[in-house]
Amino acid sequence: MNKAMNAFEFNIMSFAFFVRDIFVQPEKVLDEVEINQGDNILDYGCGTGSYSFTATKKVGDRGMLYALDILALAVKKIDTLILKRKISNIKTICSGCITGLKKNHINAVLFFDTFHMCDNKESILKEFYRVLKTDGVFYFSDHHMKEEKIISEITQSGLFSLLSKGQKLYVFKRNK
Repeated sequence: MNKAMNAFEFNIMSFAFFVRDIFVQPEKVLDEVEINQGDNILDYGCGTGSYSFTATKKVGDRGMLYALDILALAVKKIDTLILKRKISNIKTICSGCITGLKKNHINAVLFFDTFHMCDNKESILKEFYRVLKTDGVFYFSDHHMKEEKIISEITQSGLFSLLSKGQKLYVFKRNK
């Protein structure tokens, strides 16, 4: 994915996400995600934070949401909203792959509408495997891809297996 985006392009993308969130409400999507109070969640490719801010309510004060994006403008926007809303259970990461998180630290990864744009898919999946707890899962959605391609690309490395398929999301478990 190209990490260079000017402010005008970013504002267009932000507006598109705003419109998307009216029709595909983050709260409804996250109804399929099992997040408990105290969980550590990674929102990988968080964009403007639609899912991140919704998920922070689910992890509560004892949990942490890590919002990662390759776009510095996205991370800056989320940082601004964190300060404005006085939210203490979200941290941002600006990266294209490496999270900087400890091994076996994350309960679940949210990975929505990003995979089709990634150049380093194998590295990203290896990073998910590294940071997820042994019973960790990741929730996947990418409307740009067909089901067969999603399942084969995620499972071909042997790091993950399909656990279930919901209405909007695929759930992959970390293999031992």
